[in-house]
Amino acid sequence: MAKQKLQFSPDNPPLLPLSRRSVLQALGISSTAAVLGSGLAQAAGSAAAAPGDAAEPGAQILNMTVNGEPHSLKIDPRTTLLDALRERLQLTGTKKGCDHGQCGACTVQVNGRRVNSCLSLALMHEGDAISTIEGLGTPEQLHPMQAAFVEHDAYQCGYCTSGQIMSAVALANEPYGTSDSDIKEAMSGNICRCGAYSHILKAIKQARG
Repeated sequence: MAKQKLQFSPDNPPLLPLSRRSVLQALGISSTAAVLGSGLAQAAGSAAAAPGDAAEPGAQILNMTVNGEPHSLKIDPRTTLLDALRERLQLTGTKKGCDHGQCGACTVQVNGRRVNSCLSLALMHEGDAISTIEGLGTPEQLHPMQAAFVEHDAYQCGYCTSGQIMSAVALANEPYGTSDSDIKEAMSGNICRCGAYSHILKAIKQARG
């Protein structure tokens, strides 16, 4: 019995054999495309619907006074006082150094007491009075501590200077003595990487005297 030859035409294409691998590959490609497409669509929708602070999940209102001016901010609960001052109020005189409370460059005063603002959540200061280097003096009328730092060259790179000054000013309200060792102990939380400690000590003694 003679075998019949199969005739193929555009209306009768040949059937290619399907393997398990080719089926899985086809399913994998289509499902990946679907996931990526839906993910991109969701991201685009979220970006369009949440352009500003109003869409921050869990954002809370913070009211505080900074350098004598009242401020009301809607912030993420995880925001530090340092970031609120620098990024939301543009008070960049307060520096971010180690961001671990070890260098003192971020020192500000809260109700007259010095605080490492990098270690303090902003929402902890509802209703508080915050003082930064910008509120201490002006170029035309320096605070006595600022003037003493200038007179004694108590800075080099200047990165730690605002924290040093804010800490030194707060000493007037703290129970420390006036001897060199007392001042060094009181200022031990403020690090000067340039090593201008002897000049800083002279400036503080002059301003306190």
